[in-house]
Amino acid sequence: MNVLIVDDEDLARLRLRALLQALPEFDVNVVGEAGDAAQALAQLNTHMVDAVLLDIRMPGLTPHEGLHLAARLRAMPQPPAVIFVSAHAEHALKAFELEAVDYLTKPVRTERLRNALQRVQQRLQPLSTMQAVLQEAPALVVSDRGRVLRLPLPEVLVLKAGQKYVTLRTPGHEYVLDDSLSELEQRLAALGGNHLRIHRNALVARHAIRELALREGGEPGEESGDEAGGWAVRVAPLDEWLSVSRRQLAAVRAALAGRA
Repeated sequence: MNVLIVDDEDLARLRLRALLQALPEFDVNVVGEAGDAAQALAQLNTHMVDAVLLDIRMPGLTPHEGLHLAARLRAMPQPPAVIFVSAHAEHALKAFELEAVDYLTKPVRTERLRNALQRVQQRLQPLSTMQAVLQEAPALVVSDRGRVLRLPLPEVLVLKAGQKYVTLRTPGHEYVLDDSLSELEQRLAALGGNHLRIHRNALVARHAIRELALREGGEPGEESGDEAGGWAVRVAPLDEWLSVSRRQLAAVRAALAGRA
């Protein structure tokens, strides 16, 4: 894994290099260091870089030069993964909008850096290797906060989109995923999964749907949140109720009747 360290502080770069050397399992090669955006771009023109450890506040045209550099990296034909390293936590939301792999706050802890590198490693995994894993058995391969997991399709009961992440529920666990709900729906279909979209923000395994009911205070076809009234399905074995949208109501009824 080729890594470029970008930070205007010599001691900060030295510490990051030491932390990387303390994680031999990733076989990290620090191809260079840079103290500002111009130096970083020069290094990127010279070396093939898999990941950039990038500070946010550096010398440049703006106080947050690292964010602007990340935006430029994102536009590259083969952009490196970006791991932000900052003494300030308030830029985390903007960092993830730029599709950063992780956001580490100084002083960086070894375990947090390990998790970030695991995410980079997952991105670098050859497509052929991932396809081979998928072909071994009908299972969904997901990344949950740095861990790569294979979940047998019958255990994938509910996928629900929130503001930033998708939560996946199995009979005994809940996982937080970075993938979009639409992407997960396509992957499940390609694997032969039998999951039904019951709402714009939720997928449910057909075999887990036990009951469709109009909850108190709701009207037929009302698109509502979980807390409000409206049509909902009970999911077993979780024994939880999830809202059903008007446009999906017929499909849910057909699934319960065994016609879909």
